[in-house]
Amino acid sequence: MKSLRKDYFNVPFSHIYVERDVWEHPRTKRILEKFPNAVKVEIGHYKDVFCRARQDVALQNEIPMLIIASKSGRLVYEGAPVCQSFGNEYFYYTSCVMNCIYSCDYCYLKGMYPSGNLVVFVNLEDTFAELEDILARHEMYLCVSYDTDLMALEDLTGFVEDWVEFCRKHPGLKIEIRTKCGRTDLWDRLVPQENVIFAFTLSPEEVRQKYECRTSTLADRIVCADMAMKKGFAVRLCFDPVLYCPDWQKKYQEMLCQVAEIVDMKRLYDVSVGSFRISRDYLKKLRKVMPDSAVVQFPFENTAGVYHYPKELMEEMEQMVVSKLRKWLPAEKIFGYLNTAERQDN
Repeated sequence: MKSLRKDYFNVPFSHIYVERDVWEHPRTKRILEKFPNAVKVEIGHYKDVFCRARQDVALQNEIPMLIIASKSGRLVYEGAPVCQSFGNEYFYYTSCVMNCIYSCDYCYLKGMYPSGNLVVFVNLEDTFAELEDILARHEMYLCVSYDTDLMALEDLTGFVEDWVEFCRKHPGLKIEIRTKCGRTDLWDRLVPQENVIFAFTLSPEEVRQKYECRTSTLADRIVCADMAMKKGFAVRLCFDPVLYCPDWQKKYQEMLCQVAEIVDMKRLYDVSVGSFRISRDYLKKLRKVMPDSAVVQFPFENTAGVYHYPKELMEEMEQMVVSKLRKWLPAEKIFGYLNTAERQDN
């Protein structure tokens, strides 16, 4: 019995920390029911666990614990300059989950957060209320899955279904749900909405295996995206970040051909292209967490606090992908970070 208990403590979510004020919240109860054997610990505030000193972030990324909390203060934020707004005037993001069950080497979350544990904010209704206040003034474009992968966590949180339902009632809101997940069962559980975009980040399979730990395979993501479109969902493909690696041209060209063989490119909502970039502060912390990762330790250049590949290489990588995509898509459906940044500078 002791052996089994010890083994259980070495799996994700063996311990669940719950803020006292949300212990009776309906979403909290639904989540806890899924882990009957987990050790449940009552806490006052999620930061007491999430922000404590001297945490082993790398270990926590491998075996995360779960924290259930309520998010207070401002819940919706203006989009960051390093993110693409896709031509939307009012560009925002929000985060109902902190951290991800995937563990990509290059993920900025490892440089952003002091912990690798997962935080689920169950008070989604408060975010919805704040959004309704903003929507009363103007329409908006909102990214809801930057700081996690909501599709991969749907069985835990149910947030994807909640967001789709909220968008059904609020046509002035357009959201993007970005993912590296390949699950196809959701398309039979959700109702397509014109203002909900499912965005699939795609990388060559060799790159995925090396730098995108625990994510769905490239083939599974492609099939999932194709099935979503056939079911009537709006689909965006994100070739972002494009990563420098040996034979990168060949790897990315082969990936694009693989995508075009399966996906009806004409039915895509749009695509995005961007080479790897990250803020100075995040990269500094990320390099401490991932000291042996080639993709993180690359000698990047710094422009206004954002680290990126040398300009010539960055342009070559992004333009190669864009030129290949132009065989299947019109220019107005291809959004590139490099072009966006140049327009902002001008």
